[in-house]
Amino acid sequence: MRVRITDGRVARALLIGLTLWGLLMIVPDLYRVIDPLASVGLAADNDGRIYDVLGPFDRDADSPAWTAGLRVGDRIDLEAMRCLPPSRVACTDLLSVVGGMGGVQLVRPGRVLVLTVRPATDGNQRIVSLVAMPPPLHWVERFVLLLTEIAGIAFLSAAAWLAWSRPSAMSWGFFLYAIWFNPGQDFVYFLVLQEHPPLLLAQELAASLAHGAACAGFVLFAFCVPKGEPDQPVSRSLLPGLLLLAVIVAVIQLMSFANAFGYQTEYAARATFFVDYAVDGFALWILFRRRRGQAPLNYQRMRWVIWGALIGLPAYILSGLLGSTALWQSLSGDDSVPENLFGFLLLVYGILGWFVFEAVRRPRVVNVSIPLRRITAFGLLLSVPALFAHQQIERLEKAFHLPSWAWIVLASLLIFLLGRLHDFAVELADRVFNHTFHRERAGFATLSEDILRAKNMTEIEELLSEGPIHLLNLASVAVFRAEEGVFRRRTAGSGWTARMADRIDPRARPLAGISAGLPFHIDPADAEDLSFPPGLETPTLAVPVANRLKCFAVAFYGPHVTGADLTADEQAMLRRLAEDAALAYAHVESESMRREIELLKLSLSQTAGAR
Repeated sequence: MRVRITDGRVARALLIGLTLWGLLMIVPDLYRVIDPLASVGLAADNDGRIYDVLGPFDRDADSPAWTAGLRVGDRIDLEAMRCLPPSRVACTDLLSVVGGMGGVQLVRPGRVLVLTVRPATDGNQRIVSLVAMPPPLHWVERFVLLLTEIAGIAFLSAAAWLAWSRPSAMSWGFFLYAIWFNPGQDFVYFLVLQEHPPLLLAQELAASLAHGAACAGFVLFAFCVPKGEPDQPVSRSLLPGLLLLAVIVAVIQLMSFANAFGYQTEYAARATFFVDYAVDGFALWILFRRRRGQAPLNYQRMRWVIWGALIGLPAYILSGLLGSTALWQSLSGDDSVPENLFGFLLLVYGILGWFVFEAVRRPRVVNVSIPLRRITAFGLLLSVPALFAHQQIERLEKAFHLPSWAWIVLASLLIFLLGRLHDFAVELADRVFNHTFHRERAGFATLSEDILRAKNMTEIEELLSEGPIHLLNLASVAVFRAEEGVFRRRTAGSGWTARMADRIDPRARPLAGISAGLPFHIDPADAEDLSFPPGLETPTLAVPVANRLKCFAVAFYGPHVTGADLTADEQAMLRRLAEDAALAYAHVESESMRREIELLKLSLSQTAGAR
């Protein structure tokens, strides 16, 4: 039995519905960038125990919870405020401060919450009224929130696009995971539901099912990536195990929400988190185990997924510990967690979505060390201005008196400039410190000189083939020479056999890029139609050997023997090599024509002398 999800109408309708629901949860939080919500400064765990009375406020005196006399260790009386029936006002107030997963909640500005609290000292009930106040939200926090929401929308949208364009157990598994585990925030969505308890109860049921499906989907994804379907030996027992995992996770989360009915459920909430961490660890173990024995192309794609998980998952786990449970406070005794830290951790988690998106949609990827190097360089560049802004934010705001939206625009401009500086820094670092790049560039310079000294076309084509093979360690190369309106392969070519194509029509749709004279990529499906080599030897790049007047040949280059695709620098070196080869072709043609003219003149003179 194979796990297979079709791309029929029902599946696509389900995909659209789930995507809209996932976006409905996170998109409304963009509103908070413009108009922040309010808070009572209170955070309680799922047992009702208050572990924070400061919340998003800078000082104790600004927190409504603190000024009302609430202290860490006090307890909200869950039984007195339970949602039986759900229409009770006390139920609405309870859901506004104690969600199914705990943590700090946000409400509308001016909202009055009436809580029944048992102080930690004497344990006697008392009624506390709290008026929600908008906390200070600096432009840095607004900008981080904006980036977080964009990352969440992109994360979910990319997963939906993969499930739509490449329907398989792999893409659907990651899509189910992305619905629940994405960087986006959902405070505004739950704000509306908090004021309608029956809707919130229905949402919690749906969320529990989505949470279970997400955990099962991530394990399914780990079993299927990058081929799309699980291996035959595990297919028979995979589906029942995934269904059991989904049910367990859903039940545990539903149990954690029972605090709305007067039960203490902190252990269930913590169990939910620990199950999530166990699922993440199990999925990573599967990825590490399955990467062995993969074909080179798939091995490189697996490395992208593994590195994305190694970077993103710890960041997401840490953000959950800091923002949704009292575990951090109980272990460290420190209540002061920087608000921006949550956003930065979620942005780091977004790397997982990017890496998975690239690994799934591309049959060939570059070595994962290249994006990792760029991420590291960008992080180092961003850390300096971020640290400066964090230290000087209040001073800057007092000095310039700009509205928050203007600070966001300035921050966006700063990020753009940092991005340009990052590209320059990475390129400079490659030029200075990348010894492999210097060795390859020196090798290509020597190869270009050899090509310019070539005596005939066969020698040019052999150098175009053998040189890059040795310099870049490529899996295949072939050169097709222009002859009588078609391109013919006159040399054997590495990775090409006699059964492969030895003649191609430049008017074929996949080869339309030849007329432009610039390098272009070859789709694997088009390569199969053209009778090019299959598998690792499939050409990934076509480089026309042309000048402004004529195309002399076209060279097809495969990926590295490791399965990694050609980098932008390597493609640029091949393009410059082709430009020199075009000069060599033109020189050989002109020399050949000159010799023919001389022979013709000699023949004519001999004929005239004989007369």
